[in-house]
Amino acid sequence: MDKTEYVNIIEQAPVGEPERQHYFMQELREIVMERSDKLGRPLYANVTTFGCQMNAKDSEKLLGILEAAGFTASGEETSDFVIYNTCTVRDNANQRVYGRLGYLNSLKQKNPDMIVALCGCMMQEPSVVEKIKKSYRFVDLVFGTHNIFKLAELLYRQMTERHMVVDIWNGTDEIVEKLPAERKYSFKSGVNIMYGCNNFCSYCIVPYVRGRERSRNPKDIVEEVKNLVKDGVVEVMLLGQNVNSYGKTLDPPMSFAELLKMVAAVEGLERIRFMTSHPKDLSDELIRVMRDCPKVCRHLHLPLQSGSSRILSQMNRVYGKEQYLALAEKIKTEIPDISLTTDIIVGFPGETEEDFQETLDVIRRVRYDSAFTFLYSKRTGTPAAAMEDQVPEEIMKDRFERLLKEVQRISAEMSGKDVGKVMPALVEGLDDHNPGMVTGRLSNNIMVHIPGEASDIGKIIPVKLEESRGFYYMGTRLP
Repeated sequence: MDKTEYVNIIEQAPVGEPERQHYFMQELREIVMERSDKLGRPLYANVTTFGCQMNAKDSEKLLGILEAAGFTASGEETSDFVIYNTCTVRDNANQRVYGRLGYLNSLKQKNPDMIVALCGCMMQEPSVVEKIKKSYRFVDLVFGTHNIFKLAELLYRQMTERHMVVDIWNGTDEIVEKLPAERKYSFKSGVNIMYGCNNFCSYCIVPYVRGRERSRNPKDIVEEVKNLVKDGVVEVMLLGQNVNSYGKTLDPPMSFAELLKMVAAVEGLERIRFMTSHPKDLSDELIRVMRDCPKVCRHLHLPLQSGSSRILSQMNRVYGKEQYLALAEKIKTEIPDISLTTDIIVGFPGETEEDFQETLDVIRRVRYDSAFTFLYSKRTGTPAAAMEDQVPEEIMKDRFERLLKEVQRISAEMSGKDVGKVMPALVEGLDDHNPGMVTGRLSNNIMVHIPGEASDIGKIIPVKLEESRGFYYMGTRLP
């Protein structure tokens, strides 16, 4: 393609979205088909996801755009285009990506025409982008979280200009609808209801890399859910960094509880999940909707982070220990069959043994079904990174082991409470370890293994819970 033709294609592109991206998908498709004809095979692409369910949902969009542009999904080693959708919530997430980049470099040396792309949260850190430019020059395309929707346009630029393309946005108010997505599951799907975060917890880098809160129009959300149901989806997961603050940026504002009722009204939808919930924004209205709506699953992930009011204040969590305990008690009183899970950080700067004991006290009183436990990870640019009294690593690890032991003890005690009950389970897949068995997910998010076959996947069936095996049940299916 000569320079004049390239300039003409760029100049003729629509300005508005998503029309502009659909235009570039078509232009990119012509390049892909031309190269495919020369090779005598399809051009293959691979999307690797690091991090949270928000990233997983973004990766479905990335793969959908690539397939619309003519690529065929394949494994990493055989692909002509490889993209890593990165996470930076903890330092070890960054290190995993750097480690994998060495492997990608070896693949590219064998296949010099391979295109390597990096996107997502890690790319929003200026120091990371500079390191990529300096030390990983084989990378061809770099972009962040705010312009995921521009993949087709950016890849078109890279494949025509043949040099590293870097396009990082510091923020955006734009939400682009109606782009293709390739779902991982046919029967369930995540649905973004908002983007960004306004909480600025002192340890967390997410607001800096995901930007300020932006809520989707509720009509667009409901339309997406309706289309998913038409396509065979029976369960949706409503996604946001803090779903409880949904709607505050809309005009007029609306609450997450109101949105939940709108989604629940979609005919044919069987189940609704959501995450993540910030305790400070969890309203009585939402608790009532969860209690009264049978479609809302009996599982709530309610991050604690610390049981010490002093540490919670330093974390800028905007609630204290007693406030959290009162909220958990209210939820359990209103919804007795609810399953509560949480996140806990050990070793936040200044944490004393007394603070740690406060955390143990909360988990003993709330009695979570399970908990995700983490060592504090220092993230450059966050207020906590500059705090004094950073906890020594050996103390952090000791507390982490004690916390994990207590969490596992309580989880084991909680695990058998539903033995003998009959509950509906959504069959999600074959049991890899037991032929003739399938794995289902209960409303409370606990797994159950039952007799079944591949044709059961995607169906919701009644199951009697016969035996607890710790973190899952063995069950029998009922007619």
